[in-house]
Amino acid sequence: MAHFAQLENNIVKQVIVVSNQDILDENGQESEEKGIAFCSNLLGGTWKQTSYNGKIRKNYAGIGYTYDEVRDAFIPPKPYNSWLLNESTCQWESPIPYPNDNKFYVWDEETTSWVEINAN
Repeated sequence: MAHFAQLENNIVKQVIVVSNQDILDENGQESEEKGIAFCSNLLGGTWKQTSYNGKIRKNYAGIGYTYDEVRDAFIPPKPYNSWLLNESTCQWESPIPYPNDNKFYVWDEETTSWVEINAN
């Protein structure tokens, strides 16, 4: 099965599953172009292939994700203004690393720090 994301102004609106049979070219090879044509004929719009394992376009597309043409990547919505985009993974990261002490934390944007929470 192949997965395709429908884009509107480079924002993911939906992700659908397409049978491998519907994306095979004349040589029996999977073809993104065939998949895009199949999706466009079925539902209209603009489509890009995505994958669960991140081998295509860095991240699996989700509704609300942005497709960045320059990076050829799906980027999730930015969770906080202070977070920075990791260029190699196209994932948002906090400006300071998550503590590695087996406790639970939440991000506090006001103080731009991790705040411990009681897990009881």
